[in-house]
Amino acid sequence: MTTTTVKSAFLKGFADGSPFILVIIPFASLFGLLATEAGLSVLESLVFSLVVIAGAAQFTALQLLQEEAPTVIVLISALAVNLRMAMYSASLTPYIGSAPLWQRAFAAYLTVDQSYVVSIAEFEKRPEMTVPQRVAYFFGAVATVAPLWYIFTVVGAVLGTQVPDSWALDFAIPITFLAMIAPMFRTLAHVLAAFVAVVVSLLAAGVPYSMGVIIGGLAGMLAGAALEKYLEQKRGGS
Repeated sequence: MTTTTVKSAFLKGFADGSPFILVIIPFASLFGLLATEAGLSVLESLVFSLVVIAGAAQFTALQLLQEEAPTVIVLISALAVNLRMAMYSASLTPYIGSAPLWQRAFAAYLTVDQSYVVSIAEFEKRPEMTVPQRVAYFFGAVATVAPLWYIFTVVGAVLGTQVPDSWALDFAIPITFLAMIAPMFRTLAHVLAAFVAVVVSLLAAGVPYSMGVIIGGLAGMLAGAALEKYLEQKRGGS
């Protein structure tokens, strides 16, 4: 395989991942702004994004930090939100699992919703791609996402230091999560999982440190999985 082929794969990944700019810029800016409102410095906000690079987990941790939850609760909650990354990794392994260790380590760090969705769709559509081509495509797909996430975290954090406390921008966190999950309601199991998670979370609202949300999430996943299994058995028996 020639260098040109690998370069072409990278450029195609770059082009396919570029539309996410429209989401990353406001989302990263919002995180930086809310992080400074929660008491983090601009540098701390940037380090947060550099280390975690996972929007949903960062917003979850940020909300718990505002509630002065114990560090262990913050870590467990962020890890729970990011459990989907383990599934992403398992799904990508058949395609790039034989790449050099340093490439796999870098890909693991850069595995986010955007890079995974774009890459897995391309890999399934083009099974003839070689491992180096797939790795190049993956890095191309995230080449706009990661830098802009860092840059606009700083932009939002700088702006956040100039926003009056009276503006109370905390409401933006639940709105952001609603915008993220709404497009995911693609099957009846997804809808049931969301419904059960909401109901259980409301019933468990009194649990300290927002752990009711984790309980609701687990209940929702179990309900969705149970419905999917039931529907598969029903289709198999018909």
